[in-house]
Amino acid sequence: MIYLNSILFCGIICVIGQIILDNTKLTPGHITTIFVVLGAFLDSFNIYDKFVLWAGGGALVPITSFGHLLIHGAMDTVNNFGVMGLFMGMFDLTSSGIVAAIIFSFILSFIFKPQD
Repeated sequence: MIYLNSILFCGIICVIGQIILDNTKLTPGHITTIFVVLGAFLDSFNIYDKFVLWAGGGALVPITSFGHLLIHGAMDTVNNFGVMGLFMGMFDLTSSGIVAAIIFSFILSFIFKPQD
C-alpha cells in the first residue's frame, strides 16, 4: 500500500504543477519556488510529516520535500543553538543533495555540448 501512496502523492504533485503551468503564465522556476515554499509552510505546522508517514519515500522525492527539509533542519538546530542555529541548521539536511547536484552538473557539462 505504501508504494501506491507514494505514486499517488508524487502524481498529485506533478498534476498540480502541470495544471499551474498550463493555465497560468508562470514559468517552471516560479512553480518550483511555489512548491518549495509550500513544503516549508506545511512543515512549519507539522503537516508534511504526516505526508511522509503516509506516502513514505514518495513524499521525500518531490521538490516540496526540499522546503520541508530546510525548515525541519533549521527548527531542530534552533532548539540546541538558539537563533544562530536557524542559519546553521538550514542546510544540514539538504547539503548532500546540493553538493551532488553541483558535482553531477559539473561532470555532465564536460560530456554534453550546449546548443545555440
